[in-house]
Amino acid sequence: MKPMTKWAFSLLGLLGLTGCMVGPDYHRPQLAMPAGYKAAAGWVRATPADSAPKGDWWQAFGDAQLDQLEPQVAVNNATLLADYDAYQQSLEIVQEARGGLFPSLGLTGSATRAKQGTSGLTTGPRTSGTFEGSAGWTPDIWGKIRRQVQGDVAAAQVSAADLANATLSAQAALAADYVDLRAADAAIALYQATVAADTRSLQITQNQAAAGVAAPSDVITARAQLDAAQAQLINAGVARAQYEHAIAVLAGQMPETFSLPPAPQITMVPLAPPGVPSALLQRRPDIAAAERAMAEANAKIGIAEGAYYPDLSLTALGGYAADPIGGLFSVSNSLWSLGASVSATLFEGGTRSASVRAAEFAYDQSVQTYRQTVLSAFQGVENDLSNLRILAAQADVEARAVADAQSALRIALNQYQAGTVNYTTVVSAQVILLGDQQAELAVQQNRLLASVALFQDLGGGFQASALPSAGVIQAKLPFAP
Repeated sequence: MKPMTKWAFSLLGLLGLTGCMVGPDYHRPQLAMPAGYKAAAGWVRATPADSAPKGDWWQAFGDAQLDQLEPQVAVNNATLLADYDAYQQSLEIVQEARGGLFPSLGLTGSATRAKQGTSGLTTGPRTSGTFEGSAGWTPDIWGKIRRQVQGDVAAAQVSAADLANATLSAQAALAADYVDLRAADAAIALYQATVAADTRSLQITQNQAAAGVAAPSDVITARAQLDAAQAQLINAGVARAQYEHAIAVLAGQMPETFSLPPAPQITMVPLAPPGVPSALLQRRPDIAAAERAMAEANAKIGIAEGAYYPDLSLTALGGYAADPIGGLFSVSNSLWSLGASVSATLFEGGTRSASVRAAEFAYDQSVQTYRQTVLSAFQGVENDLSNLRILAAQADVEARAVADAQSALRIALNQYQAGTVNYTTVVSAQVILLGDQQAELAVQQNRLLASVALFQDLGGGFQASALPSAGVIQAKLPFAP
């Protein structure tokens, strides 16, 4: 190869590796952040950022059964496994885009045996052949391919953040279903105690009626009260079975072979430290996904603008051709060629400018989606904090109401046995007590659900810095949220 040709190829190679990239460089939009959460003021103790939830956040609830169930979500849940496959697919798309940065090499060989006759004379059969190597390269002078790789890397990071978000959502769903299951267990225990109490009341009315100091209607009323309690007990089993089936599916198990023994309702209501609002941008996987989607959309602007610039293609061919094939690889049968071509579109009816504008609008859309995702995240945390504060106050009131209702029922039963009140007073006291007990269980259930929601809305243990970098993605290293 002539020295001038070598210099030309070296120069073009340098252009392909260090050329500029068309399109805007990405910069994360700045959002105004409040200094603190409004709903946390006055009742949530300020905590340092390093006390944010990390890793197995569900352990804060202090339930051994929940601790055993939660790890199964990331391992067995079919939906999460599908999301992981989507992430793996995004890695291969990055590799496909990166392939455009390198030359393509080819190798061909052929052999032909033919016999030819002319003017009545026939020559013997002859074998001819070729053996050629080829190379082609389109240097990425304008950075169009590198912008494509940038966009695909950002898309892979979006997929990784989506996987982390789906994992957190499934874990939170299992925790919520577990809270509901234990609330159903508590309701069943309450109705069992109510059935036992109503059975004793029925016996008292029967004894009073037998002694002639109570009307037969009291016995009927007491029996109706007992029947209602038994019906509620049976109905509570329906909800429990549904929650148990939901937990089985989230844990990747067959509902038919999965069961959880009854257990008391969770008593501890943990409060995840919310930290400062600005930290939420790094702790939420959905915010991380929205931010990476902006980077992907920004790269697509550069891809669209790249259509304005010409493409330079380089080709090279070298090999041997011989007829006959004997001595194919001798110097006299060698051949080579070098080529370069430039292609550019001069007029296309405005399609390129429309593509650029469409990409710019898509980026603007991604910015607004990111902003709305952040606002929705703040809304969720504020809702959780206010729910926990209000429900804690309600729990104190409900506890006093239950204690008062229990005292009222004892007094009513004593007065009824003494003959100073009729049985409707007892029934009213029983209804009030059961209603207050149901409300107390519901408040505790809602407090636990609000606590689960707060852990989820604070991102669990996620950190945006844990997303795979461009180097990790291009190396196709594993990622576990």
